[in-house]
Amino acid sequence: MGAPPAPKRDVVWVDGLRGIASVLVVTAHICRSLAPHLLSPAMSDKLPPTLFQLPFLRCLVMGRPSVAVFALVTGFVNSLGPLKKSRTGNADVALSGVAKSTFRRFGRFMIPAIVVTTFSWVACQFGAYNIAHAANSAWIRDTSPTPSASFAGAFYDLFKSLGTTWIDGFNEYDRIQWTLTYLLQGSMMTYTTMFALVYVKPRWRMALIAGMFYFEWESGDSLVGFNVYCGIFLAELSIDSDVADFVAAYPLIQSVGSASVIFLGLYFCSYPEENPEWALWSKELLHLGRWIFPSNVEYGRYYPGMGADLVATGIMFNATAKKILSHRFLCWMGKLSWPVYLLHAPLIRTVLTWVLFGASVRPQQGKDQDGNQLPPGWLPIANNWVVVFAIPLFYVFLYRVAGLWAQWVDPWCMNVAKVFEETVFRDDAKVDKPLLLS
Repeated sequence: MGAPPAPKRDVVWVDGLRGIASVLVVTAHICRSLAPHLLSPAMSDKLPPTLFQLPFLRCLVMGRPSVAVFALVTGFVNSLGPLKKSRTGNADVALSGVAKSTFRRFGRFMIPAIVVTTFSWVACQFGAYNIAHAANSAWIRDTSPTPSASFAGAFYDLFKSLGTTWIDGFNEYDRIQWTLTYLLQGSMMTYTTMFALVYVKPRWRMALIAGMFYFEWESGDSLVGFNVYCGIFLAELSIDSDVADFVAAYPLIQSVGSASVIFLGLYFCSYPEENPEWALWSKELLHLGRWIFPSNVEYGRYYPGMGADLVATGIMFNATAKKILSHRFLCWMGKLSWPVYLLHAPLIRTVLTWVLFGASVRPQQGKDQDGNQLPPGWLPIANNWVVVFAIPLFYVFLYRVAGLWAQWVDPWCMNVAKVFEETVFRDDAKVDKPLLLS
């Protein structure tokens, strides 16, 4: 006879958290394009900070905490189902589901990435990034691809990028796809952990997951490692009756305690990518990092990762925070987080760049001391008022395109993956029944 079913837990908030993370990634790349000074905690070591360089507020313009959230959510979502089945005595069913999910995950990542890369490749060959190459934005220029030298070379460049995306994280036609390799790795880490621990008792499993968190922390894997295991650990806590009873018995944990953890997490997430010594608060965090982090690691990754883990932990025990994140608008954003992430960078370098820089003229730089004409300067933003109106409208446009992607392209990608799955799967694996491991 199986164990009693684990109590149901409200995990809708995870979609809301993912939705906020995705829109903050977009904001971070726009700010990196137009206001790179926000990467530092002040304008210089002798000048005061601007509003969005201050701690907490700067979380709105930073992207690294969002990448950590994606890794954490990967661990949480991909482990929740197997953990529930394990706790109800259906470990064999959990193993069957993990085996299928592991296979399907590759299609879920790779097929949409191939489609986006191909679209960007076509746009590049037809000159859609020409304005980006001349824009007065280092990030836009540096991440915009150039057309290939020949027709055959164009196809070679495309297939090369489709391969190197998953080999070393480099994609000429969409540079931000470097994260997909790591997030796919995080999924595989989650599934491997489920394979290894699905028969283990919950208390021992939590102890082993905590040990793996520590191992990843000490090994320096700040991109996915300890964030993924934090997500798995939180998934285990979210379905544990004893944890729920303990929290219910101490209301202060649900209110003051969880809010304090969220507050501390946001403070850590504020750690700047550049020049932390320019502000007192970030300089103190720099000194603290030497005590709490392994040696020779990037604090600009560790602090956002640790902060994101603390924020998610605090949210899980805070009813008010979960209610806010469960709002249907934030959940709608969460449902579109995958297409938003895939589409936003090519659209920033094309549509938004056309609007902001397309009506400008490159300024002439005059001549050098030998009388030779200097190359023209970079295209300036057409008008400050254009920025005021164009950026909000860009978000509307982006989410509209993401909605169309979710409506038309995502189902097509799923059908392609399903056809491949039905081709390669054994007949007894095409139905949802337990597959016992010998």
